[in-house]
Amino acid sequence: MTKYIRRAAVLCALLLVALLVNATRIQVFQARSYDDNPANRRRTIARYDQPRGDIVVGGSTVTGSKDTGEQLRHERTYRNGPLYAPVTGFASQLYGTTFLENAEDDILAGTDPMLAPLPLWNDITRAHYPAGKVVTTLNPAAQQAAYKGLGSRRGAVAAIEPSTGRILALVSTPSYDPGELSGTGSAVTGAWARLNGDAGKPMLNRAIRQTYPPGSTFKVVTAAAALDAGVVTDLDSPTASPDPYRLPGTTTRLTNEIRGCEDASLREAFEWSCNTVFAKLGVDVGLDDMTHTAANFGFNDRMLKIPFSVVPSNFDTQLDNAQLALSSIGQFDTRATPLQMAMVSAAVAGGGSVKSPYLVERTTTKGGATVSTTGPRPVHQAMNPTTALLMRELMTDVVTEGTGTSAAIPGATVGGKTGTAQHGVGNSGLPYAWFISWAQADDSMEPAVAVAVVVEDAAANRGDISGGGDAAPIAKAVMKAVLGF
Repeated sequence: MTKYIRRAAVLCALLLVALLVNATRIQVFQARSYDDNPANRRRTIARYDQPRGDIVVGGSTVTGSKDTGEQLRHERTYRNGPLYAPVTGFASQLYGTTFLENAEDDILAGTDPMLAPLPLWNDITRAHYPAGKVVTTLNPAAQQAAYKGLGSRRGAVAAIEPSTGRILALVSTPSYDPGELSGTGSAVTGAWARLNGDAGKPMLNRAIRQTYPPGSTFKVVTAAAALDAGVVTDLDSPTASPDPYRLPGTTTRLTNEIRGCEDASLREAFEWSCNTVFAKLGVDVGLDDMTHTAANFGFNDRMLKIPFSVVPSNFDTQLDNAQLALSSIGQFDTRATPLQMAMVSAAVAGGGSVKSPYLVERTTTKGGATVSTTGPRPVHQAMNPTTALLMRELMTDVVTEGTGTSAAIPGATVGGKTGTAQHGVGNSGLPYAWFISWAQADDSMEPAVAVAVVVEDAAANRGDISGGGDAAPIAKAVMKAVLGF
């Protein structure tokens, strides 16, 4: 009898072990597949059962949560929603998450293991802990200045701290209130349909998800390539550039908007934006060096995240000389986001080094304990430091006596470059107005801000759009806000 009892006990023990092994298999190894099953609503209900963590700008929260008492209990709310929409994105029960709400979802939803007192235990329990906070790098005064400056016009502004890569402003207009997409009712579905059907594309983040022909602002890249390659060794020497300039291998003649560009020096050509000079310089530099310099500035980078993804800016790597000439003045297929052109300006201001732009300073627990931090990360040396000094000189000349005088700020050194980018079939579209710049207070050791502004205004007369007239005053307002003037 004892033998049979012992066998029964062993069998029961084996069955218990089998149950434990199966429970472990389901809870640990298969849990993710069950969690991700669309038929399982427990995870969604748990996700909205507690308030979502906040996004912080300048020490103040720009997000919140509202308790609705419904099954998906807490809805996301936004303070100054249209102002910060290109940064926060939206968190919607129906349509998911975008931008910071998406990139930092684990922190904001309270599911990041680092929020747990015992992270390894959290992997097993998959519990929700009090949601954390995301502290941004934004300067609220600069963000306000950019948004106010653009007003009702379509466009975008990106501002960066050159020494670190911290993003100080990121604005896109027209904008929208992300709070309209919080909840599950008919008002939400109606808002979604209206926003997606709007011709102004308010949910398009033009600062990072739209590329434009950069026009004459790209001449910063071409000038840097010419100086680095030794094609130009003296800013004030004639460049032997004809006016008009016949594109190589074609009968097409490139002209200028102003007189006096024939054989102009690099300084004069940059100051007054002579197309003929820079088209010829691009050809003289050659495709290999031009593509290499453009890549070092950040063009063609498909991996850039801030932490959400940025569409790559384009400089073609396979061009004939006629196409290279046009590409070197920011035309043909050359395209750039406003953030990319802010990086170009920041490289000049920062001694030639391109810092990887970032938007999140740190993430914290609800109580404020740091979970993670982000710091400066150099990406490339865009140009030699000596070249960067010469480019600073050229950009300063544009503001003191060239096409960018409307960006001048008393008490600061400002460098800039205007641009008017043609587009459309036969250049029939209204040109985009560009201005890129940087500013350094007279009592400071280094530049505090680099800015890129693009304005695309279909309501304006063609002659009213210019980088110096439309975009430069916006850049000036942003720079003054950062400088505290």
